[in-house]
Amino acid sequence: MEKEITIAGKKIFYRLYGQGNPVMLVHGFGEIGDVWLNQVDALQDKYRLIVPDLPGSGRSEMISDMSVEGMAEILKMVINEETGDPRQAQVSVIGHSMGGYVTLALVEKYGETLNSFGLFHSTAFPDSDEKKAARRKGIEFIRENGAFEFLKTTSPNLFSAKTKEERASMVDQFIESLKDFSPEALIAYYEAMINRPDRVSVLKNFKKDILFVMGEYDTAVPMADGLKQCHLPQISHVHILHESGHMGMMEEAAKSNQVLEEFLTE
Repeated sequence: MEKEITIAGKKIFYRLYGQGNPVMLVHGFGEIGDVWLNQVDALQDKYRLIVPDLPGSGRSEMISDMSVEGMAEILKMVINEETGDPRQAQVSVIGHSMGGYVTLALVEKYGETLNSFGLFHSTAFPDSDEKKAARRKGIEFIRENGAFEFLKTTSPNLFSAKTKEERASMVDQFIESLKDFSPEALIAYYEAMINRPDRVSVLKNFKKDILFVMGEYDTAVPMADGLKQCHLPQISHVHILHESGHMGMMEEAAKSNQVLEEFLTE
C-alpha cells in the first residue's frame, strides 16, 4: 500500500507492507525507499513494514527544516500515523547510511518508543574535518554540474569491486533510478550531515538491542570505523558483510535479510 500524508503543507510519501510488529526501514543519501525492496520481500510476511521516502527524496517534498533532526521529526509523525498512541508506539527502526543518522536523532529524542534500532552502514560519530571538506567539494560539484551528474560520478564507489565486476547491470540500474533528485535536496542532505553532532551517547544510553551491519569494502563508512562503536551499547548485534561495499542490502541481499530477520526476531 502507498500512502501520503501532509505535514506542515508538505507531502510525505511512504509504503506499507505486511502485518505484525512495526518495522521502519529508512534509506540513505541519494536513495529512495525502494532500495529496501529485497528486504521487503523477505520480511513482509512477519512484520508490518513502514518504508518512507525521506523529505526531498522520491515522492516526498522537501521540508523547511532539512536537518537530521528535522527529518527525524517527520519519521516520528509517520510512526504516530501508523501505530496510533505515540506513547505506545513500540517500533524497530533500521537506518542505512544517512538514514542511520536520522534514526539516531529519532532515538535521541524518542528512544522510549522504540523496541530496537539498527545502523546499516552508518555511524554515531560525527564527520571528521576531512569528511566535511569532501562534502563541501561535493556541494560545489552539485551546484556546477547538477544532481544526476554528481550521483553518476559518486554512486559506483558505494559498491565493492566484486559487485561492480559481476553485477554491473544492477549497479547501472540503481544509478539510473536516481535521475529525479534535485540539487537542492542533495545539498541540504550534505549540509545536514556536515552539521550533525556526535551521537555516541545515544548508543551508550539506549537500553535495548542495537544492530550494526558493516561492509568489508565500504569506503563511505569504513568497517574499521564502524567497529569502534560496537562495544558502546549494552546489547550489540554485530554483522560484517564480507562481499559488500556500502550497499549491503543490494550486494548481499540474502545475507542482509537473514541478519535483519534474526535481529528482529530476537
